[in-house]
Amino acid sequence: MSYIVDVDIGGTFTDFFAADENGTMLPAKSPTTHFDLSVGFLRGIKDLAKGFNVSLRQFMSACDSIRYCTTLGTNALIERTGPKLGFITTAGFEDTLAVGRARSWADGLSGEDTKDVGRIVKPKPLVPRDMVVGLKERIDSTGEVIVPLQKEDILEKLQYLVEKGAMGYVVCLLWSHYNPQHELMVKQVIEEEYPEVYLGSMPIFLSHGISPKMGEYTRFTTTLVNAYIHSVMGEELARLIWELKDNGYKKPLVLVQNIGGMKKVTRTRAVLTYNAGPVSGLTGSRHLGKLYDVGNIIFTDMGGTSYDIGVVSGGEIRTYDFIPVIDRWRTNIPAIEVKSIGAGGGSIAWINKLFGNRLEVGPKSAGSMPGPACYDQGGTEPTVTDADLVLGYLNPDNYLGGKMRLKRELAEKAIREKVANPLGIDMVDAAVRIRRIIDAKMGQEVFNEVVLKGCDPREFVVFACGGAGPSHALDIVPYLDVKKVLVSPFSPVFGAFGAATMDVMQVLDRTRTIKLFQYATQSYTEDYDLFNTVVRELKDLASRDLRMEGYRESEIQYVLELEMRYGMQYNYTKVVSPHTEIHSLGDVKDICDRFAAVYAQTYTPEAAFPQGGINVENFFLKAMVPTKHIEIAPQEYAGQLPSADARKGVRQVYFSELGGFGETDTFSLEGLLPGNVIFGPAVIEAVDTTCVINPGWKFTLDRYCQGVLEQLSSADRA
Repeated sequence: MSYIVDVDIGGTFTDFFAADENGTMLPAKSPTTHFDLSVGFLRGIKDLAKGFNVSLRQFMSACDSIRYCTTLGTNALIERTGPKLGFITTAGFEDTLAVGRARSWADGLSGEDTKDVGRIVKPKPLVPRDMVVGLKERIDSTGEVIVPLQKEDILEKLQYLVEKGAMGYVVCLLWSHYNPQHELMVKQVIEEEYPEVYLGSMPIFLSHGISPKMGEYTRFTTTLVNAYIHSVMGEELARLIWELKDNGYKKPLVLVQNIGGMKKVTRTRAVLTYNAGPVSGLTGSRHLGKLYDVGNIIFTDMGGTSYDIGVVSGGEIRTYDFIPVIDRWRTNIPAIEVKSIGAGGGSIAWINKLFGNRLEVGPKSAGSMPGPACYDQGGTEPTVTDADLVLGYLNPDNYLGGKMRLKRELAEKAIREKVANPLGIDMVDAAVRIRRIIDAKMGQEVFNEVVLKGCDPREFVVFACGGAGPSHALDIVPYLDVKKVLVSPFSPVFGAFGAATMDVMQVLDRTRTIKLFQYATQSYTEDYDLFNTVVRELKDLASRDLRMEGYRESEIQYVLELEMRYGMQYNYTKVVSPHTEIHSLGDVKDICDRFAAVYAQTYTPEAAFPQGGINVENFFLKAMVPTKHIEIAPQEYAGQLPSADARKGVRQVYFSELGGFGETDTFSLEGLLPGNVIFGPAVIEAVDTTCVINPGWKFTLDRYCQGVLEQLSSADRA
């Protein structure tokens, strides 16, 4: 027997998904151990082995792959635990990182934080000013060397950084993405002075290799962030890999990337692991959508700390972060866009005295330690989970399948003391307000994300994922006016599940400005060489990288994406090019027409301005090796009426449609069979989540064992 394992580390829980070669699938959860992430990791692996009824060593030795979504790098940034780095740039630009952008003080902050402008402090640079040196050199915007770089200058600045205690070198010279000659020279000198056989040998990061794109500030920060988290991730992952091997694992560890694919640890840029879990979940929702021939999906994932939102339109993931912000640093990595806000089961309810004792929920979270008050781990702040428990949605004796017992009295105490008494309201009313505020925050954010992408939310299906997602889904959909919600049995671990639907992928990007449609002559370009040269260079790099991983050239599939814009517009629009190379006027027109169609869908046709010219600004080449994805086999229908084994009894649950508490039927998800239908109000309990069915809705377990929530028609209600 062989197995696959997928892991997603979250702020509160570490999620696991595993499957064997017979199609048996198991989810698992383990509290995230922030002091050492490998502890929670191995606990979850042991639970999976137990679920498959084998020993840990048998399970590990039979694993074909372990795919890992990690937050190691993000934690290093937040806690500032990275190494002391030396930053080498062009003379005169030593203060680029400190000066930043005009609005860099707001990068990475929530909307709530940016309101209090008087208290905002610009982030402290990852590299102090005394660790930054400038070299006398200059390459211009065409890649021509204007001021040659001298070896003596490099040696002098290098010696200074060594004496200051540099633990690595970040080299970011102007226009190196057009001509890397000087950056390569710096690397050569460092390696000559401190070869690998010396203890003083340190890692070197070159900006043209990490981020070969225009814009020195974002190129500098992207390279620096990658360097900062690289060593921390390397050490932690090395320790984890050795522990896995000690327990019998024989294959390489694979990292999920925020570009929608995965690669071996040894072939992954550290910066591409940021936000990989939510991107993995979005990829998983697209995969499940194919089972239902559903191309328009709103992916939502409500965990303990955050609420993630992604959009699949027309069966494709079309949106990328224009300028992703990692912690407080603006970067230009080619990451898929998944919006995250501070809203989850652990979001803390608090009284904002600056705004007239207004009740707020989030973005601060209680996390996994100490967690919500009801966890009885020392937490005293009221959270969304505490409110859900008080209102009857959660079963205190069945949290995490009974592994954790919740204390209702502690939840009531926290809500009463921290919310109800200060506001002069009843404790239940306070719990209702907490839930309504968090649902409104999430619902409005989802609406904004969908509409701003040029889509109508009424044409979409919502995927309710995350441990808390199915509990809140039907109180969020009124903001969207959707009629159908899908709840997967793997919703609580959907980030991990999504990794089982990914391919091996490499994405290479490069800045090159090419005017496909010239505004001066109002004609299409006939110079195809520059376009094709860029694509061929990227193909060669991607092919070499994947062949080093053991894949054949015949297995690699290429997709070219282009960031384009009209004339000198600021924002780019990313389109999938219909041609990887251009050889005729028709090919050029095809690309321009594709851009015009995508632009019109996003901004309306009236906003188009082809008279200003059509430019390609950035190239993104995806090189993919398709892998075998997890498959869900259809099951036989067993009838609409749930069996007696699925019924768990009745308890008091609060529904606003009923005007308060009412006796509500409860069911066990594990006891339901395909075809079973449950009408709201009802609650369905699973090991890792709870699905709340509001009045006016029905739940159907379909042939793929996925839960489908649908709004009842007038006839059904009658």
